[in-house]
Amino acid sequence: MKFRPTALLPLAACVATLLTAPCPARAAEDLNVPPKGFTALFNGKDLNGWHGMPHFDPRTLAAMSEEERTKQIAAWTEDAKKHWSVQGDDIVNDGHGAYLTTDKDYGDFELLIDYKTVPKADSGIYLRGTPQVQIWDSTPEGPSSTIGGLKGSGGLFNNSNDAPGRDPLVVADKPFGEWNHFRIILVGARITVYLNDKLVVDHAQMENFWDRALPLFARGPIQLQTHGGEIRWRNIFLREIPAAEANKILSEHGDKGFTAIFDGKTLEGWAGTVNSYEVVDGAIRCRPHKGGVLFHKDELSDFAARVQFRLPPGGNNGLAIRYPGTNENDNAAYAGMCELQVLDDSADMYAKLDPRQYHGSVYGIVPATRGYLRPVGEWNFQEVTVKGPKIKVELNGNVIVDADVSKVTEYMANSAHPGKDRTSGHFGFAGHNEPVEFREIDIKPLKD
Repeated sequence: MKFRPTALLPLAACVATLLTAPCPARAAEDLNVPPKGFTALFNGKDLNGWHGMPHFDPRTLAAMSEEERTKQIAAWTEDAKKHWSVQGDDIVNDGHGAYLTTDKDYGDFELLIDYKTVPKADSGIYLRGTPQVQIWDSTPEGPSSTIGGLKGSGGLFNNSNDAPGRDPLVVADKPFGEWNHFRIILVGARITVYLNDKLVVDHAQMENFWDRALPLFARGPIQLQTHGGEIRWRNIFLREIPAAEANKILSEHGDKGFTAIFDGKTLEGWAGTVNSYEVVDGAIRCRPHKGGVLFHKDELSDFAARVQFRLPPGGNNGLAIRYPGTNENDNAAYAGMCELQVLDDSADMYAKLDPRQYHGSVYGIVPATRGYLRPVGEWNFQEVTVKGPKIKVELNGNVIVDADVSKVTEYMANSAHPGKDRTSGHFGFAGHNEPVEFREIDIKPLKD
């Protein structure tokens, strides 16, 4: 996969013509002033910071030459000028034209936004250039009443049928003529949506509409959709979520029932090459120039594991899955069910690896989607689910592996993996001489 989702477009650099409008008199209310910690994406005066872009695959735009891309964005922006304006404290669209799109790309964020629309119109909010948090006419008379409109706004209508989050949990729309308020929290592909202070999407995976085999893009613009009727927007505020907060959100949501297997102080309950590891500042760290497998004493069959890890430059380690624990010299990647690679993908020394060696990969067996590691030196959050022969790896809120290893017949370097079909074993770390750190290590046994 040549496309790297971490940097879709240098939009701020290539937008030649920005949308502008005359500055009208401000309303009496103190609108479009961001809460503490937030930035206003709409300044309340004009559309500086925005450009036009319709429903269009960001990868296609990114593949253009800089000259072609600049020309295309300028043409979309000219079209948007005909349909978008600032009236009082509101951004107003007449129901047509290219979508209003931020010049800047965003990763993890909390977005606050108010909207008001009219009967028989629908709209939505594209996140990272991807559709969308849906806005419906939720009345029985609405044109979308037979395809989901009656279920209310705020859902991920472009998710697969029956996927969590596609339909909102409750109908929370206000009557026409009143302002609605969204609060949207996006961490990785995990999204939580509140509409008018009611939870309508709860920590669901937002699918990549452009290619459902890939996770949601790591970064991208926010777009305000237009679709057939007037819609007004105001109070558009965004707060970028730092890594530590993102990890906290991921660790506190979703499935319950996880139990800590590391006390943050000692290696009690762990076995294997214990002398090759140390506990430093609440984390298990592989000693420099040491290695081998450190594994937890409890044997597991099907399970989910959550762990935070931090990579030094060039860091290399792995998660041992269903490791036998009978021989200190066993290689986790071959004697166990597998090793899930933990690797600094950005290091020059690893630029030409087999795809099945990069971070998150089922080592030598199944490649992971790249581009979702945090910068070297920051803590990452990873959740691994092992059920029978199936393995799912979710990195920083993005599913980067979802595979059935029993169906794999071709291996890196044609090297067999005799432990691949193991049904039980230990969870641990497969050190490779680098001081990679692990903390907040939780396990949840799974039952049928």
